[in-house]
Amino acid sequence: MKHQENIRGRPYAPRSSFLHPHAPSSILFIMITCEWENGNKVYLRHAVVDGLVVDGNRILLAKRAADMLNAPNLWCLPGGYLDRDETAAQAIVREVREETGYEARIKNLFFINTAPELSTDRQNISFFFILEPVRQAGQPDHETAEIKWYEMDALPPLDQIAFKHEKIIELYRQHLKQPGTLPMMNL
Repeated sequence: MKHQENIRGRPYAPRSSFLHPHAPSSILFIMITCEWENGNKVYLRHAVVDGLVVDGNRILLAKRAADMLNAPNLWCLPGGYLDRDETAAQAIVREVREETGYEARIKNLFFINTAPELSTDRQNISFFFILEPVRQAGQPDHETAEIKWYEMDALPPLDQIAFKHEKIIELYRQHLKQPGTLPMMNL
């Protein structure tokens, strides 16, 4: 890939855009587009983290703000994209704090989803962590309209949950009944 160096001597990322050129016009299909030295373009996937913040039999969900591009007004696990120079562990702690106001401690990496068909239109590679709340230290950021603790067996209706997170919560419930080796992986 063609690289240039930035002011700190680090290579810049390759040229990228966010709207996939072959997406139907009715679907927002977001990928990272990179151009290699030979002119070939490839469409790469995003890396994201999501947190199952659990307190006993309760799980913390965030309702996305009405002005969010993806899944407005739907409930989801707190999470988001990894920032540059950030580990997945650092990212999930940051995202939980930003989206819920809670400081949380990682207990385990729970599940890694690399299967494109189980992801959203962005085909994210998702790292799901189990976290325990430490304390509510602030308020949710602009991405979150509301946070709420739900009993695991009394979640919002499926049509009100974003990003297929109900499947991850169900997988976690199954893990509680019959623990296995963590992390689980869907390759």
